[in-house]
Amino acid sequence: MHHTFRLIIDCPDQVGLVAGVSQFLADHNASILEASHHTDLQTGRFFMRHEISTDSINLSYDRFIEEFTPLANHFQMEWKLTDSSKKLRVALLASLESHCLVDILHRWHTGELHCDIPCIIGNHPQLKQFADWYKVPFHWVDFKTLGKEAAFKQIEVLLDEYKIDLTVLARFMQILPDSLCKKLAGKVINIHHSFLPSFAGAKPYQQAYERGVKLIGATCHYVTSDLDEGPIIEQSVKRISHSDSAADMVRKGKDCEVNALAHGVRYHLEDRVIIHHNKTVVFA
Repeated sequence: MHHTFRLIIDCPDQVGLVAGVSQFLADHNASILEASHHTDLQTGRFFMRHEISTDSINLSYDRFIEEFTPLANHFQMEWKLTDSSKKLRVALLASLESHCLVDILHRWHTGELHCDIPCIIGNHPQLKQFADWYKVPFHWVDFKTLGKEAAFKQIEVLLDEYKIDLTVLARFMQILPDSLCKKLAGKVINIHHSFLPSFAGAKPYQQAYERGVKLIGATCHYVTSDLDEGPIIEQSVKRISHSDSAADMVRKGKDCEVNALAHGVRYHLEDRVIIHHNKTVVFA
């Protein structure tokens, strides 16, 4: 994996912005490996992601931040610089369904997802077998014995102890409390069956089957206090015909879930997602 700095910018759209950033990078001999821009015409916001080779630029990470800050202030930027060599620490939360958990673990194990996974947390003990296979510490938080408030407090303590950067709900069937949603804003990703908010509640694929749907899908989104209404990162879809049973739809739906979640997690890990109000700009 090529060692890069990632420069992420969100600011008011204005004349001279791109030129100013480009001139700064040119002045420091920066080779741009990837550049993405977008202007939201309704809000007048400008979004930028540059991936810069560290082999070329004559600035260290800290010196880059120091020297770029005056330009950022001039253009009223909300911005960050990340180092691709620094792996984010990802916690996986799961319940009984294993397909999303195992898919993320496999992609991490094979190097497709550039991160560390220091722990898996489950509200049922059954998925410990997969954690053991991948040699990841597993923590069972017993919601029935502890109650929701104490259980989520235990989860919060674990996330703090492991210094988690990103929490992934890999079909974790518990609703995060508002306080945790606010504390971890922009740092929790969920996967949801179907296109929101269709077929909410129990047995969604059975509901879809009974309605005779022609498309099913899955939505990967950030978690907010508004249940399943956070900014969407990625969606996946499959076509359904009259010959598909409810079991067929479950099988095809799982394909959508693992693909949407894996793509969404990768986009976040690679700093390709900028949250803008309740939407996202995704430089995929």
